Amino acid sequence: GQRDREKQIERERQDLTKEEKVGGIFIVKLLFKAPVTMPAREQMEAVMQKRLGDAECFSYDSDTAVVQFAATRYRAEFKDGAYPPMLMIAPAAFDGNTIDDFTKSQMWDCGDDKDAILSECRYALIGTDMLAAALPASERAALDMDFTEALVELFPDCTAVYFENSGKLFTAETIRNHTLPRENRFIQFAVNVRFFTIQGGEDMLVDTLGMSLLFLPDLQYHFHGLDPNLMVNHAYNTALYLLINDNPIETGDTIDGITDGSAQPERWICRYEESLIQPVREVLDIDTGAYAAGNRQYE
Repeated sequence: GQRDREKQIERERQDLTKEEKVGGIFIVKLLFKAPVTMPAREQMEAVMQKRLGDAECFSYDSDTAVVQFAATRYRAEFKDGAYPPMLMIAPAAFDGNTIDDFTKSQMWDCGDDKDAILSECRYALIGTDMLAAALPASERAALDMDFTEALVELFPDCTAVYFENSGKLFTAETIRNHTLPRENRFIQFAVNVRFFTIQGGEDMLVDTLGMSLLFLPDLQYHFHGLDPNLMVNHAYNTALYLLINDNPIETGDTIDGITDGSAQPERWICRYEESLIQPVREVLDIDTGAYAAGNRQYE
């Protein structure tokens, strides 16, 4: 069944050697038009403390401008004990040309400004987490977003923020000025809901990228005849549900589909499958019933 559907997906632009690393390192890049000046250690520690609840700067190298924090409010459990996650900040050069066209085509949050941002920003500050993969999904999501918010506060000259795990690009102002509930931030900022039209027909595909960082499944919808904007909203809401509830969905379970406001929503069946679009990964495929695309004759 799934193989028949795969034949319909346009593969020319895809690099199917790209497999996603589950539970990897969170990577956020702050982009700048001028070289970055590191704030004083005391200022960095104060802002990190405020944002993270508790954080300790254990390495501040003024020569290399590499700064490391222990997020001491958290404890990641390992076989030999529990340790606080580490957060590292380091400067780097940035070249927007190294981001491939496939990724650029799914940057929806900066509108027409994305090309200017990627060409004018030549400097970056990279934020990463370490030992954080062992945290519960909701804790790591909160940690990484608090970290990101601390960074855009510490660096007022930052132009934009690039979430490398999912390919999302935002203006720094969007991050600074958001009014999202705390638990929504990771899904809105660090998870990308992508949209593809399938060549040669009316079929469309919406999927998510970035959930695997938290050991949660990305979502996939292969459909026709539905408003893609409603499908994108459905994907964000479902991803948020998976994060808040630590993914209770198993193959064969159903979730509410989209309703037009009058009828009861149709129930859509969920199945774990290999993704139809790169990177190759297991996704939670959501069968949109009468609107589903491709051959769905399941064994």
